[in-house]
Amino acid sequence: MNDTTSIRILADSKAAPILRHQLTRRGFMSTVAALGAAGLLTACTPAGGGKPAAQATGGEIEGSLSIYSWGEYDAPEVVEAFTNEHGAKVVMDTFASNEEMIAKLIAAKGSSGYDLVVPTGVFIPQMIENGLLTKLNLDLIPNIEHMDPEFLGRAWDPENEYSICKAWGTTGFVYDKTVITRELATWADFIDAAGNEASGKTSVLDDPSPMCGIYYWANGIDWNTTDPADLDACEKFMVEELAPHISAFDSYPGGSAIPQGSHVLMQAWNGDARIGILESPDPDRWQWVLGAPDTEIWMDNWALAAGAPHPEAAHAFLNFILTPDAQLAQVDYIGYHTGAAGISEAAEEAELERLDLVFFDEAQVATMHEGKVGEQQARVVEIWNATKAAAGA
Repeated sequence: MNDTTSIRILADSKAAPILRHQLTRRGFMSTVAALGAAGLLTACTPAGGGKPAAQATGGEIEGSLSIYSWGEYDAPEVVEAFTNEHGAKVVMDTFASNEEMIAKLIAAKGSSGYDLVVPTGVFIPQMIENGLLTKLNLDLIPNIEHMDPEFLGRAWDPENEYSICKAWGTTGFVYDKTVITRELATWADFIDAAGNEASGKTSVLDDPSPMCGIYYWANGIDWNTTDPADLDACEKFMVEELAPHISAFDSYPGGSAIPQGSHVLMQAWNGDARIGILESPDPDRWQWVLGAPDTEIWMDNWALAAGAPHPEAAHAFLNFILTPDAQLAQVDYIGYHTGAAGISEAAEEAELERLDLVFFDEAQVATMHEGKVGEQQARVVEIWNATKAAAGA
């Protein structure tokens, strides 16, 4: 899609309420399962049990860098090029949801050992308030000038003091056309196929909010609802009707399930779906569907963890990855819009494959809605747990 158009619809960066995909994407530690990230953030005291973090000043770059992020979310050649140029070895750990990441940072109290983390937008204000993030030194990240200004200054961090857009995307599903020979176009179709052709071979995201979103979006209910009746109805449906047909809770079906054909119907984020289809020995076997009539939109962000042990390397990495060449490589590898200026045109010029799963037109983006971190979050996690138990996961 056109970069300016995309963000105009994505949200008003200056005036919109703090929203997002549970926010999420993408199970949890036992404490998160009990409360949900929102509950943890409300209940905890500010982090800071570890020693004070060193501040980045542009000094010597440390020899290592630790990143805690979503799976398969950075192009290996970009990471390798950074190490070759700056000497810092990059170690990556992955999480499947914002709740999992937040719980780990809370438990560490500023001594997690991570430098960069990748939270989704609307979780950032609570993370800042609870001392889980450290301010960035934007003077050390001059390549932020290559970002489209419309993707900066989001409501959750208006001055980009703590975060910089990494990527944004949406949720839909992928199905095997050799098994499901009819056309699927909506979440209601997903539910119907899960109970029929794909029964026992269906996977959903291992992420509470978009998992519950299947029910809400199919039934025209606001997926941020706090109405107890809606939440109870969602649980009843997920546990009694959908769970018996679910065989996996998988946030990354593109890594193996799609290429190996181990499932027939899979809820997926667009970039991960693209990875799986491109890596499949028979790409034409798979059909991607943007969830309809409504679905989610989310934006993930680079952020500096409280107590980051390698702040110089972290800032050097951010400045490196924001270069136009690195951003194009990122788009090609992860399959998500990175918010870089002119990135859709650059991707088209480079003839990258399956850009229909990366960039979306105005009408498509208009059907995408951000999530909210609110009082319903703990209940959503309970539904997620109950659904997994009912499915035998």
